[in-house]
Amino acid sequence: MVYLNYNNLDGETQERLLKRSREEIENKHGKELRMYAVNYQKDYSVVLEEEAIRNLYNYKFIFTI
Repeated sequence: MVYLNYNNLDGETQERLLKRSREEIENKHGKELRMYAVNYQKDYSVVLEEEAIRNLYNYKFIFTI
Protein backbone atom coordinates (compact mmCIF):
# COMPACT_ATOMS: atom_id res chain seq x y z
CA MET A 1 0.00 0.00 0.00
CA VAL A 2 1.10 3.51 -0.73
CA TYR A 3 0.17 6.23 1.72
CA LEU A 4 -0.20 9.68 0.19
CA ASN A 5 -1.18 13.04 1.49
CA TYR A 6 -4.10 14.27 -0.63
CA ASN A 7 -2.73 17.81 -0.56
CA ASN A 8 0.64 16.72 -1.96
CA LEU A 9 0.01 15.19 -5.38
CA ASP A 10 2.47 17.39 -7.24
CA GLY A 11 4.77 16.34 -10.07
CA GLU A 12 7.56 15.43 -7.67
CA THR A 13 5.35 12.93 -5.83
CA GLN A 14 4.13 11.45 -9.10
CA GLU A 15 7.71 11.08 -10.35
CA ARG A 16 8.70 9.40 -7.06
CA LEU A 17 5.89 6.87 -7.48
CA LEU A 18 6.84 6.20 -11.09
CA LYS A 19 10.49 5.76 -10.13
CA ARG A 20 9.51 3.28 -7.42
CA SER A 21 7.34 1.37 -9.88
CA ARG A 22 10.13 1.39 -12.49
CA GLU A 23 12.59 -0.09 -9.97
CA GLU A 24 10.13 -2.82 -8.97
CA ILE A 25 9.50 -3.81 -12.58
CA GLU A 26 13.20 -3.79 -13.44
CA ASN A 27 14.01 -5.99 -10.44
CA LYS A 28 11.18 -8.45 -11.13
CA HIS A 29 11.07 -8.59 -14.92
CA GLY A 30 14.20 -6.86 -16.19
CA LYS A 31 15.60 -9.85 -18.09
CA GLU A 32 12.30 -10.66 -19.78
CA LEU A 33 11.76 -7.04 -20.79
CA ARG A 34 15.27 -6.80 -22.25
CA MET A 35 14.74 -9.97 -24.28
CA TYR A 36 11.36 -8.65 -25.48
CA ALA A 37 12.91 -5.33 -26.49
CA VAL A 38 15.70 -7.05 -28.42
CA ASN A 39 13.38 -9.56 -30.12
CA TYR A 40 10.91 -6.90 -31.24
CA GLN A 41 13.53 -4.20 -31.86
CA LYS A 42 12.08 -1.79 -29.32
CA ASP A 43 13.80 0.68 -27.01
CA TYR A 44 14.22 -0.95 -23.59
CA SER A 45 13.64 2.30 -21.70
CA VAL A 46 10.29 2.83 -23.48
CA VAL A 47 9.19 -0.73 -22.73
CA LEU A 48 10.25 -0.32 -19.09
CA GLU A 49 8.39 2.99 -18.79
CA GLU A 50 5.18 1.48 -20.21
CA GLU A 51 5.34 -1.45 -17.81
CA ALA A 52 6.04 0.86 -14.87
CA ILE A 53 2.93 2.89 -15.69
CA ARG A 54 0.86 -0.30 -15.95
CA ASN A 55 2.29 -1.41 -12.62
CA LEU A 56 0.95 1.74 -10.93
CA TYR A 57 -2.58 0.43 -11.50
CA ASN A 58 -1.74 -2.50 -9.19
CA TYR A 59 -0.89 -0.26 -6.26
CA LYS A 60 -3.36 0.33 -3.47
CA PHE A 61 -3.37 3.96 -2.49
CA ILE A 62 -4.51 5.35 0.84
CA PHE A 63 -5.02 9.09 0.94
CA THR A 64 -4.92 11.19 4.06
CA ILE A 65 -6.69 14.50 4.02
